[in-house]
Amino acid sequence: MSVPLEDLVSKYEKGSSESLLSLLQEIQDEMGYLNEEVITMVGERLNLPASKVYGIATFFDQFRFTAPGRYHIRVCRGTACHMNGSMNVLKAVERLLKITDGQTTRDGFFSLEAVSCIGACSNGPVVSINGLFFNALTADELAKVLDNYRKKPQ
Repeated sequence: MSVPLEDLVSKYEKGSSESLLSLLQEIQDEMGYLNEEVITMVGERLNLPASKVYGIATFFDQFRFTAPGRYHIRVCRGTACHMNGSMNVLKAVERLLKITDGQTTRDGFFSLEAVSCIGACSNGPVVSINGLFFNALTADELAKVLDNYRKKPQ
């Protein structure tokens, strides 16, 4: 984490619950996820019970509560991608990595997230790995892409 958590939280006015979502998003952008320490610290800063902060964070599907893998795979499940076979792609990733949506491999290398829409509807099905897009992958092509990521230097 390049910015200390305390510095992120201190930018927000103490007791200002209106800034809760912005603060949580900024922390997740920096850390990659929200953990118990974050929930507690944000609650103290904004004068909210930790249970309220957690309840609001879990309401929005944009927030994660476990650390993403080194390579975060997002599979688009929007209508256009679905019509072009994104369920087959998602199942292929799950089979190849032995994880399901929302999980991270034991080695911490890959995490998987099925998302509502990536916004590249004409190219579906679309897979994003750390923001790099792959269009219309077959299961064999997907296996090669994942192997290439496994071979990258640490």
